[in-house]
Amino acid sequence: MSSEIEKLATSMFLGRMPAMWAPFSYPTMKPLLSYAAELYDRLRMLRDWMNNGAPPKFWISGFFFTHAFLTGVLQNYARKHRIPIDTVGWNFKCMPKGGNYDKKPEDGCYIYGMSLEGARWDDTDMSLAESDPKVLFSPAPLIWLQPCVVADKRKFPCYSCPLYRTTERRGVLATTGHSSNFVINIDLPSEKSQDHWIRRGVAMLLTLSD
Repeated sequence: MSSEIEKLATSMFLGRMPAMWAPFSYPTMKPLLSYAAELYDRLRMLRDWMNNGAPPKFWISGFFFTHAFLTGVLQNYARKHRIPIDTVGWNFKCMPKGGNYDKKPEDGCYIYGMSLEGARWDDTDMSLAESDPKVLFSPAPLIWLQPCVVADKRKFPCYSCPLYRTTERRGVLATTGHSSNFVINIDLPSEKSQDHWIRRGVAMLLTLSD
């Protein structure tokens, strides 16, 4: 038995993702059983997309390269409206819980599947709120990503919340120029200042560690 196979066997015995898989995998901090379950969910999402066409809302946590999906949404908007893509940015709209989102929006897309760390989403006030006691992670709202001309970006009281792929919250720059962990800043409505949430380390995550 080679040393590589021995390390593989040891990792599987301990319930960890083998290191030899890491170069070919999406970033994850999950134990092996949870990793396998999430991998199956990702494959099922792609299979359903292939068989039934693009869904009305996207499980953004299921993409291998999230940046490419976001760039594709911006490109579709730029082509449709015949404007340079380097003038296009994002507006963000948090959608009410329990709404009907079975139809694609005219522009942009609905995304879901994120988690909030260090804060929670208040569905009543439709704004960011303090975490409940002893609750570290909570579901983020469904968000409508709305491409727009940067000069027309809406301004409102908000926290520019960083979105990361894993709870590790750190990464390296890939050859594409994108971070291997940071994805994008998403504006979440908030009556409290930006500094208030920064001091609490509030962020959104695509996948947790359990």
